[in-house]
Amino acid sequence: MKRMLVAGSVVVALCIASSAYAHHSAANVDTTKSITVEGIVKQFKWANPHSWLQIEVVNSKGVAELWDFEMTSPALLVPSGWKATSVKAGEKVKVVGRPLKSGEPGGLFVSVTLPSGQVLSQGGPGPGYAAPTAPATPATPR
Repeated sequence: MKRMLVAGSVVVALCIASSAYAHHSAANVDTTKSITVEGIVKQFKWANPHSWLQIEVVNSKGVAELWDFEMTSPALLVPSGWKATSVKAGEKVKVVGRPLKSGEPGGLFVSVTLPSGQVLSQGGPGPGYAAPTAPATPATPR
């Protein structure tokens, strides 16, 4: 009985440690700024632990760039009105996000305006959630 208790405790500890190790921080994101970009949805990935939205944005030089926005989990998106089919490839959308400190195209997702005018945002606090703190300014795609 004692061996089973020890073995069970070790398994639980390993599971907790591996999930903590697998998670990453948002240290590469400037949470004091907001950006707004408009483009065509290339991919919407409804997945755990984070969903992703990838859009193609034409930069100031007329060249298309892929912008990746990390989102929170589907479990936190559903209570905010999201479905796996909320965003479709080929749609023109406007995305508000927190920019990457490196200046690369992408960041943490805040909200999306769909072609219908509907605005969807993230669920409550959780991985990838970034509450609005600054007015969104249009990004100047590179």
